[in-house]
Amino acid sequence: MVAIQGSLLDTSPNPAPRPLGDDHERVQLGLGAWLDLERGWIARSDLLFERLLDGVPWQAERRRMYDHMVDVPRLVRFYDECEALPDPVLEQVKSVLSVHYGSESGDPFTTAGLCLYRDGRDSVAWHGDRIGRGSTEDTTVAIVSLGNPRRFLVRPRGGGAAMRYELGNGDLLVMGGSFQRTWEHSIPKTNRAVGPRISVQFRPRDVR
Repeated sequence: MVAIQGSLLDTSPNPAPRPLGDDHERVQLGLGAWLDLERGWIARSDLLFERLLDGVPWQAERRRMYDHMVDVPRLVRFYDECEALPDPVLEQVKSVLSVHYGSESGDPFTTAGLCLYRDGRDSVAWHGDRIGRGSTEDTTVAIVSLGNPRRFLVRPRGGGAAMRYELGNGDLLVMGGSFQRTWEHSIPKTNRAVGPRISVQFRPRDVR
């Protein structure tokens, strides 16, 4: 078990999403893309992190790169819409996000992809969630960050100056509009001594 320091101001006994209002600042990125960021959205996110770290059946993946197979630098577990999520708090989070953002996009969140970044050597390269409808339609993808902070980078698709966000324990970041088609995001490797982080990505149907 890896202990994560919770907020000193957080007196909630159990993990839970806080009320999600319209007081967060929406960042208009251009090209029809936007970002929402809600700091410390999950109360007692340290407990949720520990439960997922120990309870999710994490899987290692290998992918072909050019002419050989390589290890994917993180552990993963994908939950399709027909599968129960590994913790009831995630079911609650998915419902709250669907109500709040579904009224804007018309699309509820149906799946959850979990990634475990074990240390600074784990990463994900520049990409957009363009498998399925994300390649042709505006979609909304919500990410809940748990555990140790990591840098989350975004840039226009094809290159350009990157914007940096330090995602901490319990933070919520939502990418919407044309983001998956016109922008890219990544978690870079780091030489800093960082502990494990879990990313939970909620997506609508037919978006990967």
